[in-house]
Amino acid sequence: MLLHDTSLIFGRYLRQTLRSRFQIFFGILMPLLYLLFFGPLLTGLPLGSEGDSWQVLVPGLLLQLGLFGASFAGFSVIIEKSTGVVERMRVTPVSRLALLLGRVLRDALLFMFQAVLLVLAALVMGLRAPLPGVLIGFAFVGLLTVSLASLSYALAMKVRTPQEFGPVINALTMPAMLLSGLMLPMTLGPTWLDVLSHFTPFRYLVDAVRDAYVGSYATAHMLYGVLVAVAFALLAVTAGTRVFRRAGA
Repeated sequence: MLLHDTSLIFGRYLRQTLRSRFQIFFGILMPLLYLLFFGPLLTGLPLGSEGDSWQVLVPGLLLQLGLFGASFAGFSVIIEKSTGVVERMRVTPVSRLALLLGRVLRDALLFMFQAVLLVLAALVMGLRAPLPGVLIGFAFVGLLTVSLASLSYALAMKVRTPQEFGPVINALTMPAMLLSGLMLPMTLGPTWLDVLSHFTPFRYLVDAVRDAYVGSYATAHMLYGVLVAVAFALLAVTAGTRVFRRAGA
């Protein structure tokens, strides 16, 4: 029943997404602008890590796509609450876990598709990375999306208006972006900033994907990245499901 219910919810939201080309392609705009206008500035600069500037920047942009896109996914739940969709779902026998999983799996598929477009653009700009490393990067984007979308939906069930939701998300995502080293390796900064960044789970994901993009798979960064990504996803889905069950939707 869980698989059946999840597929129903996934199909519902996937059809909504496919009817909105604006949602599909506009979400990639910010990482694409960083790629086009920020990437060339790094060419030839010593960035303190393996690989060229594109192998440093593109993994960060991929995770930035998941970070900002998935974090704001909860806006749709706020809209559904205001239009009565959530109220109608409360009276259905559909699994509350399926109501969450159907949404987050749609989000994961959407952002991985956008990640593919971003990598294709990066290849035109000069990125050279092994295929297994690129695929590993997509997997990390998917896990990050599942994690952050689950927490975003949980938060959206708790707040009443977009005016409450937006500032909270901004207050959490901006420090996460700055401390995770999405744009540049944190090793370029002062020691205290590098140490502080290790308290941000996204730092481990960024380091793992950068290793993958230079063909280094059996590394400590990769191990820590996988462990953090999987643990974060499990905790986020558990927390999100608990909120959905308590809310009855």
